[in-house]
Amino acid sequence: MGRCSVNVVQTIAMTASLLAPPVTPLPDLPAVLARQGYGVLSAASVRECTGLAAAQLDELLALWADLPPDAWLKDGGKYRQRRHASYVARGDALHDVPHRAHWQPLAYNALHGGLERWFEPLHAADAARPAWRRLLLELARLASRSEGRTGTDDEPWYIEAHPFRISTAGGIGRPTPEGAHRDGVDWVAVFLVSREGIKGGETRVFDAHGPQGQRFTLREPWSLLWLDDRRVIHETTPLQPLTSAIGHRDTLVVTLRRHGLQDATMP
Repeated sequence: MGRCSVNVVQTIAMTASLLAPPVTPLPDLPAVLARQGYGVLSAASVRECTGLAAAQLDELLALWADLPPDAWLKDGGKYRQRRHASYVARGDALHDVPHRAHWQPLAYNALHGGLERWFEPLHAADAARPAWRRLLLELARLASRSEGRTGTDDEPWYIEAHPFRISTAGGIGRPTPEGAHRDGVDWVAVFLVSREGIKGGETRVFDAHGPQGQRFTLREPWSLLWLDDRRVIHETTPLQPLTSAIGHRDTLVVTLRRHGLQDATMP
C-alpha cells in the first residue's frame, strides 16, 4: 500500500472514531439551554439564526489568512495564532470599542489570568465586513433570546471576538492550555471554522456545579457551540498531526457579557 493510501486510510479511521456533537434543532435551543446550559447548532441553523448565507460566512475566512502568533503563552508554545476585537451591541447597533487589552481574572484563567494581554487587532477591512458585523449583532440577539427576552433589547452586550488558529507546527497544539475553564462572561460562542490534518481537538463540556459532562468533536464548518458560561465549564483536548504535514484547527470564539468588558480594575 502506498503512502497516499495509508494517509487516506488513517483519515477515514480517525473520522469514524470522532464522537458526533449532540446537534440541537434551532427551535429546541431554549429548552436545551434551560436543561443543560449549552447547545450545538449546525451550520444550517447558524445560517438561519444569523440570516447569513454560506457564501457570506465563507467571506470571513479571510480573518484566518494572517493571524500573528500569540506571544503570551506561558508554556512557551508556538502553536497559537490569534487577533482580538471588542464591541458593544445595543438594540440594532454594533459599536466598535477602541483597541484594548484582553484581560481575565485568575479565578477564571489560572494560567494567563491577571495579565493585560495585548493581541493584534483585526485588519480594518475585516472588521468592516458587513457579514462580520451582522454575525456579532445576531449573536447578541441570540444571547438576549437565550435569556427569554423578546423584541428589541436596549440593555447592552459587551463583546470580545477572537479568531484563533491552533496548529501542530511544534508537534502538539493546545486549544485550551489553561484546562477546563469558564471565561467570566455570560455567553460564549465557539464556531468551528475548519480542521485540517489533525487528530484530537475533542470538545468537553461539564456542569460547573455537578458531575454531568459530555464530550464530542466539532467537525462541520460554521457549526456553533453555544455556552452559558455561568453554568458550564469547557475545554478542548490537544491536537496532534494526522500525517507528517502540519495540521490546524481554526475557531472563532466570541464572548458576551452584560456588565462591561473585563479589565484589570475588576476585583
